[in-house]
Amino acid sequence: MPAAAERLKDIASFAGVRSNDLVGYGLVVGLDGSGDQTMQAPFTGQSMTNMLNQLGVTIPAGTNMQLRNVAAVMVTAKLPAFAQPGQQVDVVVSSIGNARSLRGGTLLMTPLKGADGNVYALAQGNLLINGISAEAQGSSAVVNHQAAGRISAGATIERSVELDLGRDNGLLTLQLDEADFTTALRVVERVNESFGFKVANAINAGVIQLQGPQDPNNRVAFMAQVENIEVNPGQSTARVVLNSRTGSIVLTGNVTLREAAVAHGNLAVTIRSQPLVSQPAPFSQGQTVTADAADIDIIEEEASLLAVEGTQLMDVVQALNSLGATPADLMAILQALKASGSLRADLEII
Repeated sequence: MPAAAERLKDIASFAGVRSNDLVGYGLVVGLDGSGDQTMQAPFTGQSMTNMLNQLGVTIPAGTNMQLRNVAAVMVTAKLPAFAQPGQQVDVVVSSIGNARSLRGGTLLMTPLKGADGNVYALAQGNLLINGISAEAQGSSAVVNHQAAGRISAGATIERSVELDLGRDNGLLTLQLDEADFTTALRVVERVNESFGFKVANAINAGVIQLQGPQDPNNRVAFMAQVENIEVNPGQSTARVVLNSRTGSIVLTGNVTLREAAVAHGNLAVTIRSQPLVSQPAPFSQGQTVTADAADIDIIEEEASLLAVEGTQLMDVVQALNSLGATPADLMAILQALKASGSLRADLEII
């Protein structure tokens, strides 16, 4: 089946238009006795002492502060593209100590830094924790995770990221989400056809250069028009994804099977150990001796050769289902089919 037309903004993006990760270290206060234990998390006490010193409160040296309502946390956020000072973004607050819960806590002002070490935002606010716990007489009940929470619009942007978009004589770079020569060729043809003259040039299977206008206002209109051009992307590579942890198997629509005969049976080996006790005869002055006796059973399931073949996804699914194998068995079968050359798809194990 031919691929359906998709907008360029759904399969590609302009180089430089991206978000940036921010991270910071802070303190959450106001906890109901569920904070860090300072003897096991000394950095919490050190951070609290430093913060109080900055606020003019001096803590005598050697003071052992029993802080139960404070927790050390890491704060993360994403700085969107084109974000300007004064705008607000959401932050995620995660405990790094042994706090039992951050429920009801307040994050104190925390600077958020980028990869270059500069501060780009300040975070502060009350946490929202989607969980609850209760304890009484040694019993406890916990619903959902409570060591991490979120603050909606909890960080205020203080610095923007400079973006040189089209500053090089209006030259723009369009990056495909999935590199494909067929898709790149079709994008160039559709863009040039849409504008009526040559503005697009393919650099490789994943990068396309566009000659845009130098005026910023015209450049925005040009980029908006490019994003909404519809293109029929090339057919993606056939792929089979196996999740060895959960047993999940995912097949793309263009997976095919050449004719092959498969026989699969499980081999089970069971070893049972039974202790044996040897008692001496009465008045023989012998000693009681213990020994282990092993009973080994080997069971092999019967299996017969079964032909499998399929030129369409449903044919492949029906052929594999006819084997009557479990997901774990299917993983082994698919690997064997790939090794034999019958499976026409890339095999990816995650």
